[in-house]
Amino acid sequence: VQLQASGGGLVQAGGSLRLSCAASGRIFSVEAMGWYRQAPGKQRELVAVITGVNNPNYIDSVKGRFTISRDNAKNTVYLQMNSLKPEDTAVYYCNARVRSTPARIQHDYWGQGTLVTVSS
Repeated sequence: VQLQASGGGLVQAGGSLRLSCAASGRIFSVEAMGWYRQAPGKQRELVAVITGVNNPNYIDSVKGRFTISRDNAKNTVYLQMNSLKPEDTAVYYCNARVRSTPARIQHDYWGQGTLVTVSS
């Protein structure tokens, strides 16, 4: 299973970006999908996650500004980021919990990371 992320870039504070991440390969079903980020010198943190039944959750610092969504037909997760702040600058990684067979075994997969830079 491979995850391909895209959509990062440079934006001014207050601007918007949309990240996408598509899962491909041997997939029976995709359970939770999420976005993490890692800023320089900091640990990776969970930003937002969406369950297999489209229930989203966010960390407090992005609530009201970021929206996570998914297209199950395309095995793709999105992160719409509005009102961006310099502190949102980080490498963003997508994650997907995948079942490759009808069995209940699930595995986590990661995208390659996409850089988001917000200038002040």
